[in-house]
Amino acid sequence: MLLKTNHKIKKQAGLGMIEALIALLVISIGLLGIAALQITSMQNTSSAHWHSQAVWYSYEITDRIRANTIDPTNPVNFNLYSGIDTDTDYDMDCQTNACTAAQMVTADAQDWDDLVSLLPSGRGIISSPGANTLQVSVMWRDNSAESNCTNGEPVGSDFSCYTVTITP
Repeated sequence: MLLKTNHKIKKQAGLGMIEALIALLVISIGLLGIAALQITSMQNTSSAHWHSQAVWYSYEITDRIRANTIDPTNPVNFNLYSGIDTDTDYDMDCQTNACTAAQMVTADAQDWDDLVSLLPSGRGIISSPGANTLQVSVMWRDNSAESNCTNGEPVGSDFSCYTVTITP
């Protein structure tokens, strides 16, 4: 015996629209996350760029210091570099004129100031933490809040710093 069943098919009303809106919401949240990741990536790339420039500028001045220190047993010229601060104005041209070792220090400070000023709010300081030791610090405005200066600390919490110590 066969039973006949009478099933009525109900039509769905609006359920597809709700599914589409939920899918749109999930995709929107995902895209906002990707946008935030992209912004963070760009900030870190910029921070890494300025850090590599600071490293290059600090080694530029250390090479100049070593080039101007002809006699490593007599660190007089070496110690002349202590106290250089790129916030000070320097004016010396040793490209066209012959210079003494002391004048070369001023010319090197001027050239280094020109380089360090390319950093955002860039500043360079050379100090002497001990006998025959120089500490080269380069600082710049960067929101990474990383600082490794032990002398000549950055002027604010939004500054980063790179330091290298050299001896003759």
